[in-house]
Amino acid sequence: MADSPRILIVDDQQAVRDELAYALEFEGYRCRQAADGPAALHVLGEGDIGLVLLDVKMPGMDGLEVLDKVRERWPQIPVVMISGHGDIETAVAAIRAGAYDFLPKPFDADRVLVSVQNALKIASLESENRNLLEELAAEHEILGESPAIEALRKLIERAAPTEAQVLITGENGTGKELVARQIHARSRRRRGPFVAVNCAAIPAELIESELFGHEKGAFTGAHQARKGCFELAHGGTLFLDEVGDMAGDAQAKLLRALQDRVVTRVGGQRSMQVDVRVLAATNQDLEQGIQDGSFREDLYYRLRVVPIHVPSLRERLDDVPLLARHFLVESARRNGLEPRTLHKDAIDWLRTCAWPGNVRELRNLCEAATILADDSSAALTAADFRSVATGSSRPRDGDFFALPTIEEFRAATEREFIRRKIAENSGNIKRTAERIGIQRSNLYKKLDRYGLK
Repeated sequence: MADSPRILIVDDQQAVRDELAYALEFEGYRCRQAADGPAALHVLGEGDIGLVLLDVKMPGMDGLEVLDKVRERWPQIPVVMISGHGDIETAVAAIRAGAYDFLPKPFDADRVLVSVQNALKIASLESENRNLLEELAAEHEILGESPAIEALRKLIERAAPTEAQVLITGENGTGKELVARQIHARSRRRRGPFVAVNCAAIPAELIESELFGHEKGAFTGAHQARKGCFELAHGGTLFLDEVGDMAGDAQAKLLRALQDRVVTRVGGQRSMQVDVRVLAATNQDLEQGIQDGSFREDLYYRLRVVPIHVPSLRERLDDVPLLARHFLVESARRNGLEPRTLHKDAIDWLRTCAWPGNVRELRNLCEAATILADDSSAALTAADFRSVATGSSRPRDGDFFALPTIEEFRAATEREFIRRKIAENSGNIKRTAERIGIQRSNLYKKLDRYGLK
């Protein structure tokens, strides 16, 4: 009884309130009563109400007026309307105004109980869903207290509720996907899917199939029809990461999809309407890409309705201690270890780093220090971080030739070579791949292998 939801019965007739209260309390529910609209709103303001049974016809403030106020102030509380004038128009008006159900007088006790049980069940599921969405939003929270991050949060808050396309720019590792997820989580599409695709990691000949899907037999290996990312993101958000690496043909089809809200699978003839908000991200200078012919100007302006730039870690060094502490707790939990604290000299050292890999590099470094530092009970020092700063495969004295096998030597030197080349190219993956002579997709695989991505 003590844990059952409390139901507020609102009716101007005492006999009706008593009848409903008797039936509900017999089934274990707790009830409160109110004889009119203002009294009902007062009780709701005190809290601890799980459902409202609300009469339509009452003197003064009628039930539909009360319903409007309940939906405005307590939208999580389900309302079941009751009336002795059970005409269809009143029922339709109540449901359109946000009521869960409509019960006519005189009451059928079983019908009342079924309606109450179902309304409470739906409310419970919606509450669980809200909590899950809040947990997901917290998981993708943007951490930091610097002016640069505060400005970024304000931009997200302004852009998120709209339907505008957003172009997110910034160096690799700054958290561009995190920004996209925050925009989605705060948008009207948050209950829909969030689909992310890395345009740089997909070979040029497959990007159209990835985005728009394909029909069976469209090309060699297409053994069955497949939905593309636009179809999968219907009703939600599509995040196109590294959009600057998209091939020209795919750019033209993407522009058409954004303009017409229509996609056609590769090898197909049927056009499909899609309801998708596109968020794009890049670490490249797309305006320069327009000048050298690698990126379409019309697509650029279609994507860049709202521009958001994510600051590098070098631009927000005051956030490094806060981020490091968070990553230490996160990595300890993920690896089943006790969280480590930071010695003051570690904080000072972390602030002096160049961070070419930005927040992602800091996260990887904190995880490596958590796992590999010798004394698991002591605060992590600058020496602990320096010893793992170039990767766990590199010997602590920096001598690659001290490694025991040629495989370890090859892995350690290749990792250091790639890390330095990415830093030399300001984090630009496409330019790095071109200058070191490998395909972008192959470089992305190496970044994953060596924990540099």
